[in-house]
Amino acid sequence: MSRVQLALRVADLEGSIAFYAGLFGAEPAKRRPGYANFAIAEPPLKLVLIEGEAGEATRMDHLGVEVEDSGQVTAATRRLQDAGLATFEENDTSCCYALQDKVWVHGPGREPWEVYTVKADAGTLESADGSRCCATPG
Repeated sequence: MSRVQLALRVADLEGSIAFYAGLFGAEPAKRRPGYANFAIAEPPLKLVLIEGEAGEATRMDHLGVEVEDSGQVTAATRRLQDAGLATFEENDTSCCYALQDKVWVHGPGREPWEVYTVKADAGTLESADGSRCCATPG
């Protein structure tokens, strides 16, 4: 099953968790320091909340499509490249408390999209080099 991901950067993580739990009638699937995600069954949605700076307005961080396995990431990469889109691949990267394979593209308004699969749980929000989680290339 694939599902769309919406990642929001929020100033009030706990308040946002309470709001979205009420909105979707579901508790977070994963909670870690500065991070929570909801795996919503209906409508199929992966809602990711990433803690931002105090007082900062909530903003879209990035969009994504979660797929079942690395083969689907590879197929998406080929499809995107065949469509003439610039891609950036990250394999075996630790991000958002998960080990992932992913490919990034940008829409016409520079909105960042990732097609990704989660391979395993990870112990950190940031990538191995210490860069911000889901820091979109380019």
